[in-house]
Amino acid sequence: MKEVVLDTETTGLSVKDGHRIVEIGCIELDNLIPTKNKFHCFLNPGRKVSEKALEVHGYTDQFLSDKKKFIDIADDFLSFIKDKKLIIHNAEFDLGHLNNELKIAGKEKIDNENVIDTLYLAREKFPGSTISLDALCKRYRIDNSRREKHSALIDCELLTKVYINLVDQKEPTLNFISNNKNIIQKTLSKSNNYFKKVVQPTPEEIKTHKEFLKNNLKKNFF
Repeated sequence: MKEVVLDTETTGLSVKDGHRIVEIGCIELDNLIPTKNKFHCFLNPGRKVSEKALEVHGYTDQFLSDKKKFIDIADDFLSFIKDKKLIIHNAEFDLGHLNNELKIAGKEKIDNENVIDTLYLAREKFPGSTISLDALCKRYRIDNSRREKHSALIDCELLTKVYINLVDQKEPTLNFISNNKNIIQKTLSKSNNYFKKVVQPTPEEIKTHKEFLKNNLKKNFF
């Protein structure tokens, strides 16, 4: 099953205040194994980045001024996530901004049913504990030293590792294991065939055995 780990950075917290997306990062998973397929872009939001958001991710208005607008990358983005579950930490925030951008671009919104929120997975697994991305990295001993500021792609890489741990599959199954199983199965099959082989006694052996029982059984047991 293919999934996409997704993260965004924005100009501020709420779409109600007119805030927009400035970065999208996506990493594709195939049966919990990261593939080489990634989607990443910086976006010109068409408005100023708030001071608080600037402290979080560090993307200045000048840096974003020559980047594409969301409408320019919308089709490529939708094509990348098509028919895949989205893995998002605190999905309400990212999904709210993504659906706002899609609405502005005249595209269909992303259905909530197509999203797995790792915030809820972590809350169920560790009730009462801090469940921020940094806290989960610390819990699972995931190196997040590169995360000096928020970055959609770096956060996706970290969230991928956290997600795999949350679903209790830290080490994805590798092909050589199934190959070994095939080898073992073939070996057992050969062994079973060996033990099923029946050796029939010769007439002379049967006669000797009867004489032995006649001469020794009563003497030894009665």
